Amino acid sequence: MSMNEEEMEASSSESEDESMDEEGGEGDEPKTYLPGQPLKEDEQLVCDQSAYVMLHQAQTGAPCLSFDIVNDNLGSNREQFPMTAYLVSGTQASSAHLNNILVIKMSNLHPTSKPEAEEDEESDEEDDEEDEEKKPQMTFSFIKHQGCVNRIRTSNFKNSVLAASWSELGRVDIWNITQQLQAVDDPALLERYNLDTVNNPVKPLYSFTGHQQEGFGLDWCPTEMGVLATGDCRRDIHIWKPNEAGTWDVDQRPLVGHTSSVEDLQWSPNERNVLASCSVDKTIRIWDTRAAPTKACMLTAENAHENDINVISWNNKEPFIASGGDDGFLHIWDLRQFTNKTPVGTFKHHTAPVTSVEWHWAEPSVLASAGEDNQVALWDLAVERDDEEVVDEELKNLPPQLLFIHQGQTDIKELHWHKQIPGVIVTTAHTGFNIFKTISVYQEINKKV
Repeated sequence: MSMNEEEMEASSSESEDESMDEEGGEGDEPKTYLPGQPLKEDEQLVCDQSAYVMLHQAQTGAPCLSFDIVNDNLGSNREQFPMTAYLVSGTQASSAHLNNILVIKMSNLHPTSKPEAEEDEESDEEDDEEDEEKKPQMTFSFIKHQGCVNRIRTSNFKNSVLAASWSELGRVDIWNITQQLQAVDDPALLERYNLDTVNNPVKPLYSFTGHQQEGFGLDWCPTEMGVLATGDCRRDIHIWKPNEAGTWDVDQRPLVGHTSSVEDLQWSPNERNVLASCSVDKTIRIWDTRAAPTKACMLTAENAHENDINVISWNNKEPFIASGGDDGFLHIWDLRQFTNKTPVGTFKHHTAPVTSVEWHWAEPSVLASAGEDNQVALWDLAVERDDEEVVDEELKNLPPQLLFIHQGQTDIKELHWHKQIPGVIVTTAHTGFNIFKTISVYQEINKKV
């Protein structure tokens, strides 16, 4: 993707230092690289392009350590290339007053590589012309934001697209980003928008400053539009509900239960008023938000991880919650057995804190996780080990459910599956965004259809 403003740039991922899945010495056949292995002096990591259906990267002037994928009007179950995706993200600039919310359009996203037979038939000149036509593009619009954006999430509400942002300054804002989404689709509108916002900065629809500290927990309810939950680094969770005046009523009484920072929140995908939370206090809690705040906690898993619990994800199809913590573990919890306080599945692959986890939106056994070990791991929990198929002895030490390891980014913070483009994942890190689709998940999903 090519950028011409605010030091943003993006590209197809074809260099040797991205998505490092193989290694090989000079003159040797490439071999599979497992994270943590030492490299010899004559070895280097290269990206195995054949492992991806699509792979592109984008960089921003200031890192965006939280983002969300915007539901668009381009249709569901999209398989045709070139692809288009819309994101909203928030920057973490060195100076608080230099931060922005970015509304982003990624377009002209082509497959990573062409079939060899097709490549052989084309001349170099034709290749150059085609490469130019296939350059991915990125368009973006800005909203000035006070303080670094700790977390940002979007929702459709009353024919508008809303974004809620958690600021490091301890406030939560709700923004209507409908105009910004229209602007990134139309160059004339975008130019006019950028000129207008210089003297007339966009204001939030509503702001809440009742949290006593900054926070990270933030989630829109999928079953009751406009309802929001926010959690802070003190221990408090507040529930927001839209009112007739076009703003929000925030319950000033926080939910009572956690004793330390609330790191992540997830509403149930199916049951209205049911919320899950995780905390530095090592607990996962399930809440019924209809009850009084002192009685809202229905279920608690104590000591669910050995250290801080950073992230949780609620499965759309099955009564499972996945959690990831500073201990590097992924745990799978069955809500039907939650009182046993024992996970039904445990996976230890990450060698540093898990920073993001998310179930696939349509395949209940497929999961993605990311960590401070600079890895994105793709899992299919339905897979069982078949040692006869494993030729490499080193690979036998990997969990059989581990489908794929994506590398090339430093300090990965968040990942999300695109709900309208099957198999596509977007990740953000200190080194920028990746948007990709791997052959492994693509094949697994198609195999089940």
